[in-house]
Amino acid sequence: MACQNNQPRSGTSQPVNLVQQDLVQYVNPLMGTDSKFSLSNGNTYPAIARPWGMNFWTPMTAPMGDGWTYKYRDDKIRGIKQTHQPSPWLNDYGAFSFMAVTGELKFNQENRASWFSHKAEQVSPDYYSVYLADHDVTAEITPTTRAAQFRFTFPERETSYIVLDAFDKGSMVKILPEQRKIIGYARNNHGGVPDNFHNYFVAEFDKDFEITHTWQDDWQLQANSLISKGEHVGAIIGFKTERGEQVNVKVASSFISPEQAQLNLEREVGNDSFEDTRNKARQDWQQELARIRVQSSDLEKVRTFYSTLYRVLLFPRKFYEYNAENEMVHYSPYNGKVLPGYMFTDNGFWDTFRAVFPFFTLMYPELDAKFMQGLANTYKESGWLPEWASPGHRNVMIGSNSAINIADAYIKGIRGFDIDTLYEAVLKNAEVNEGRPMTSVGREGVDYYNKLGYVPYDVGIHESAARTLEYAFADFNLYQLADLLGKDQDAEKFRQRSLNYRHLFDPQTGWMRGKNADGSFQSPFNPLKWGDAFTEGNALHYTWSVFHDVEGLKQLMGGNQAFIDKLDEVFEMPPLFDDSYYGFTIHEIREMQIVNMGNYAHGNQPIQHMIYLYNHAGQPWKAQQKVRNVMDKLYFPTPDGYAGDEDNGQTSAWYVFSALGFYPVTPGTTEYVIGSPLFDKVTLTLEDGNEFVIEAANNGPQAPFIQQAWLKGEAHHKTWLDHHAIQAGGTLRFEMGQQPNKDWGTSADAAPYSLSLTPE
Repeated sequence: MACQNNQPRSGTSQPVNLVQQDLVQYVNPLMGTDSKFSLSNGNTYPAIARPWGMNFWTPMTAPMGDGWTYKYRDDKIRGIKQTHQPSPWLNDYGAFSFMAVTGELKFNQENRASWFSHKAEQVSPDYYSVYLADHDVTAEITPTTRAAQFRFTFPERETSYIVLDAFDKGSMVKILPEQRKIIGYARNNHGGVPDNFHNYFVAEFDKDFEITHTWQDDWQLQANSLISKGEHVGAIIGFKTERGEQVNVKVASSFISPEQAQLNLEREVGNDSFEDTRNKARQDWQQELARIRVQSSDLEKVRTFYSTLYRVLLFPRKFYEYNAENEMVHYSPYNGKVLPGYMFTDNGFWDTFRAVFPFFTLMYPELDAKFMQGLANTYKESGWLPEWASPGHRNVMIGSNSAINIADAYIKGIRGFDIDTLYEAVLKNAEVNEGRPMTSVGREGVDYYNKLGYVPYDVGIHESAARTLEYAFADFNLYQLADLLGKDQDAEKFRQRSLNYRHLFDPQTGWMRGKNADGSFQSPFNPLKWGDAFTEGNALHYTWSVFHDVEGLKQLMGGNQAFIDKLDEVFEMPPLFDDSYYGFTIHEIREMQIVNMGNYAHGNQPIQHMIYLYNHAGQPWKAQQKVRNVMDKLYFPTPDGYAGDEDNGQTSAWYVFSALGFYPVTPGTTEYVIGSPLFDKVTLTLEDGNEFVIEAANNGPQAPFIQQAWLKGEAHHKTWLDHHAIQAGGTLRFEMGQQPNKDWGTSADAAPYSLSLTPE
């Protein structure tokens, strides 16, 4: 009698693998750059950078200060700038740019701008090159973590120039001809900085200066000058050039001091040639990308995968430097002091708690410990945990999601950070209203929440239902963390608070709904209304934000079938919406409307885990089909390759995890929920050198359905994987098919974690 648990034998014909050794070639940093205010296809810019680099570099097609700094459909480039921008909505800080000009001197950003073509542009994480047609110059750049090298190839001209624009909101430049150097600082920002904020820069050239100018405010040329300081200043150096002559510029910066900027330049560039730096940058990216090796015959999907993985590895950025004694120090964007230890920034945890930080716990536990120590330093320096940092606290978005990242790291066994300080910090977030520096820090409405079990709709606190649901999930994480730390009284308190989602469930409509202080539901109620009680979504999206207790949500809805019907309804209804709260159709709504997936809004974060919830209700094949459908239809390695905002790696991390075949639905547990593996084979090289291999036999575009699975040689019937099982290494094998196997993963014990199914 044949054993049904036998693994599939290898066939005579093996899947074709077209993926070559060099993985950097598959990354397209232009993915997501065809975006605008009214419609986001990613809202990205091409970040020429090292992984988690302190500084990125990007070409500018937009004017200084425009958050959409590079738009794919633009025709002109105004310069190549150092950028720290995490999002067009947060904008940039400490930016300055370089531009080459020939012939008549043009330094105003409008006049110096040059036509360019994507046909004469090369874009890679480690290298950027563009032909500036109006000046007959090829500009190239390659990065280090805190520095970079430029190379400008000039035509034959009596006068050629390099323009350094130090931008507005306070800047200084000083030309040092004898040293072939320009030093200065840029103070531009859009908030989140102390009064003494400066980004100090140093640029060293390999050609003598024959011309030196600066400009003063309002683009007033200061001919033959060496120094300028004001609201918006810049420097111009000029010389005669031969055709094909290359001028190299080595540049670095520091948030600490001019001396530290020079030190960063000497340490990270030194005597290296342009090609030396480029090779090191490429090796750096190759090392990180090669941690996940895919095998596939579909190069478009390979390019999509590595392009999204590149985005996951950009943020949060390192905000620390090494002083003359080689001690790690950082300028604090919270109190303006130079202090020892780690600091990271440019992250919105409302987005990244969902999949980015769980990815770090899986693939980069040592780095994640450094992130956590950086959070401890933020708390020590500001008195609060960050929720959106760029570079300091920013007053955007909602939630208490720093607690989720901290708890998730500790629960998954990551150590090496100050958990005592962080536990003090998360308790303060959950209990204290007084002294919060802004509404996004701590918990807006925390006193109402702790007294009533929810944030009321009618007390002047926007997005109250979304806050309640997100606080409840944070409380679940605090319950898990307190329990692990042996703090039993805290654990029980937070366990009970994690059930606060129940207060907002309206049995009449079957959706989450805002509730007034007197206990009545908000009225009138339209579940299609975006905003209002919710954040960048509606009741159809936020109802599923019960990450930790899907079983409890099912019970509120009336059981499995009612739950499945509600899930199906989101996909099967037309993309109707009510945008009256905003007064216009925000881009997140438009992105939902146009992709023909009903009211499923993958372009924004609140609903991105929703498809995987079919696993909790005994219909995992629906998750398999829908996850594959989203990967196939909403992601491409092209300028319009995202379905909405990319957001610090989160929408990318959804793809990376989903392509592997599983997703972290519930941070704060050690489970990943299984979807549908995209590739024939994937090899994860974990931090300790163990390899976890995912194989998918008979896989293909028409075969998204799991027929059987084996984990380390044993039949695997559950619809989830354990974090520690992956970390230990081994092989997960799937047999895929064109029709759903409605027996696999459907038993009651196959479902992923739910709080209601665990003993108190």
